[in-house]
Amino acid sequence: MTSNQQRAELQRQIWQIANEVRGAVDGWDFKQYVLGTLFYRFISENFASYIEGGDENVNYAALADDVINSDIKDDTIKTKGYFIYPSQLFANVAACANTNENLNTDLAAIFSSIESSANGYPSEMDIKGLFADFDTTSNRLGNTVSDKNTRLAAVLKGVAELNFGKFHENKIDLFGDAYEFLISNYAANAGKSGGEFFTPQTVSKLIAQLAMHKQETVNKIYDPAAGSGSLLLQAKKQFDDHVIEEGFFGQEINHTTYNLARMNMFLHNINYDKFHIALGNTLLDPHFGDEKPFDAIVSNPPYSVNWVGSDDPTLINDERFAPAGVLAPKSKADFAFVLHALSYLSAKGRAAIVCFPGIFYRGGAEQKIRQYLVDNNYVETVISLAPNLFFGTSIAVNILVLSKHKTDNKTQFIDASKLFKPQTNTNIITDEHITQIMDVFDSKNDIDHFSKSVENSAIATNDYNLSVSSYVEAKDTREVIDITKLNAELKITVAKIDKLRTDIDAIIAEIEA
Repeated sequence: MTSNQQRAELQRQIWQIANEVRGAVDGWDFKQYVLGTLFYRFISENFASYIEGGDENVNYAALADDVINSDIKDDTIKTKGYFIYPSQLFANVAACANTNENLNTDLAAIFSSIESSANGYPSEMDIKGLFADFDTTSNRLGNTVSDKNTRLAAVLKGVAELNFGKFHENKIDLFGDAYEFLISNYAANAGKSGGEFFTPQTVSKLIAQLAMHKQETVNKIYDPAAGSGSLLLQAKKQFDDHVIEEGFFGQEINHTTYNLARMNMFLHNINYDKFHIALGNTLLDPHFGDEKPFDAIVSNPPYSVNWVGSDDPTLINDERFAPAGVLAPKSKADFAFVLHALSYLSAKGRAAIVCFPGIFYRGGAEQKIRQYLVDNNYVETVISLAPNLFFGTSIAVNILVLSKHKTDNKTQFIDASKLFKPQTNTNIITDEHITQIMDVFDSKNDIDHFSKSVENSAIATNDYNLSVSSYVEAKDTREVIDITKLNAELKITVAKIDKLRTDIDAIIAEIEA
């Protein structure tokens, strides 16, 4: 079985578990149990593999808990960030799940133990609350303890039967792929709410390549609206591990999604000391100010959300917003995220940000912010994408690429709105489409109906409008009509009609005679 076949079969099995086991529980509510169980299995196997160190004579799961001494535990937590006793491993819990009358409370105790094992260690904040959304006592699992245990046991059994192979022998990221598959499918089925925390993989690829283009190394990569971490992880997939030297940084406002992002990091084998995900409001309580600047920033912030804006007079003095001299509108925080990203960007780096198209042509405060960006030569490229690429919205969004190291005073516009492949529920952009976009992004060549670089002075005279359609002329797909040929055809047709009328008149005259 090839890697792709193995991946496809695994994904089919996971989705079958997710649908069959949940019963009457809403899929969106049930997602944390499937995702959480998958994560529990991953860290158990990852941990056991680390302890065994490739020695086939060591079977950590078969050991008694009391053989673990404090030195072993201490050293392991310093390296892995957490500790799991043999009896707490997924395999041991799943093996007797069907007969364990205390399954739900036992699981709650195990999750609490794993989290608390990091207390007092550098990994404490990376581990704390990881299982907070895996509530084994919730009534969503059933009204009685027996109902809860039956459903939990079914999830454990289903995930246990998934064939990941031996952990250390996996050549493809089966755990990580399975996790992203579940997240993306839940996002697709949840509609708009799903799109809030997951950027489709094909778009993520493009954004990662734009942000890291021609950078042999980046100090670190940052996402100020991290969601489930898919954009950060795509950067890891696109480039060798050593390219991102100091790790992955992100902030997320939604607590459940924040936990998903941290789990996702572990699932993609990024150790606790290489990722830093913070919980909180990026615009009002930004983290990682001491870590900036960042050589690569990727982001898909929420579109046109409300924020306090001018109701907080201190924000105009914030170093992120003050240079523009105006705050983003209270009902549309889009440019607040853009200015935040710009503030965190290094002199050699790039930021690639998914944006709602309205911010590129509306007047008022948004026009003044565009003026600030253009006059200071921060806008490298604006790319218009095809519609219906994202879960829960058919909007044709744009990607804004910011740079502080441009060598000219031009802004590039790329119309990629025709580059897509239709799918059942959404469109996708293919690797060939991404290559086509990246080639012209790199060359900055003007291509009729596709790309054009425009002097910033010309943009200024156009009210700082940054809409792609204002500068890249759309191809006229209407049928070209040859008027001379059409007139000749009409003359022939008229002559035929005249002859037919003459013939009909003759026939009628003969009948009436």
